[in-house]
Amino acid sequence: MAPRAETRPEARRMTGATGRLAICVLLGLLGAQPALALYPKKGDSDPHAGVRDARRRVIQGIDVSRWQDDIDWRKVKDAGTRFAFIKATEGGDHLDPMFRKNWAEAKAAGVPRGAYHFVYWCRPAKDQIRWFKRHIPRDPDALPPVLDVEWNGESARCGKKIPRDKALAKIREMLRGLQEHTGKKPIIYTDITFHEDVLEGEFNDHPYWLRSTAAPLHHRYERKQWEFWQFTTTGRVPGIGGDVDRNAFFGTEQEFAAWREGRYDIGARKWRGGEPRVATMPKPPASPAGLRTPRAAGAAPPKVLPPGRIPRSAQLRDSATTGSIARD
Repeated sequence: MAPRAETRPEARRMTGATGRLAICVLLGLLGAQPALALYPKKGDSDPHAGVRDARRRVIQGIDVSRWQDDIDWRKVKDAGTRFAFIKATEGGDHLDPMFRKNWAEAKAAGVPRGAYHFVYWCRPAKDQIRWFKRHIPRDPDALPPVLDVEWNGESARCGKKIPRDKALAKIREMLRGLQEHTGKKPIIYTDITFHEDVLEGEFNDHPYWLRSTAAPLHHRYERKQWEFWQFTTTGRVPGIGGDVDRNAFFGTEQEFAAWREGRYDIGARKWRGGEPRVATMPKPPASPAGLRTPRAAGAAPPKVLPPGRIPRSAQLRDSATTGSIARD
């Protein structure tokens, strides 16, 4: 089979390493990488200040394909990587040659991982469902699968766009197929152009993994929320030679753990049991002796009795219940 042009951003190789290093140092001095404190072993060969919010997120991971070649997953884990999305399939006849190796070695190193399928618009949805069902494992400990939807503009064989309604129909069919196969609600990965052309207002109960490498997501997408943010394609992570995509999770440690266990639907933002308890305000302390109940509207102001003067009725009432006040 002739090699297919791949449109994933990790396929692009950057040049001018010396210039990028100088920019990286300058931005670091300017405070553009506050997440260095969280992930001191990770970096970026071409950082952008516009994604500083993503770098502050506590839970970060990567996505990889054959373009990262051989990966030392133990070093990746040691760098603090919390999750990895690994390319598995594309269209109806392409299996990433590094998928099985990456899948097994990431698990052995203790890196939570999920598989992604890259949609090829010139193949019927049923062919692609059959293909990813054949190759994506049904591991119970795997992260939910990802459906990668972008226009294949760089493909020599399938660079055309299809009508929005047909694209939505294919996506809907493949999301259903992935969920039936894995038992987990799939994540939708997309970029700015495809989201604007096809996805705005659609599949809002599914988790979205959005790409923006130069600006906050709310500057690029008409969406109220996001779940994963691909914030750079020029990341540097120990164990990987060269650039790699880096990603951030939107939520807390508790939400990440509950999502992995199936107790929290991050797309719908709904708990399925085990939700965190909301702290309640403590009751105000009882009024001290000598103070009357605050007046109602129009009533006389409350009276404060001088110290030592407790009404006899109060003395009798309290002594009857506590015995703490002597009778006259």
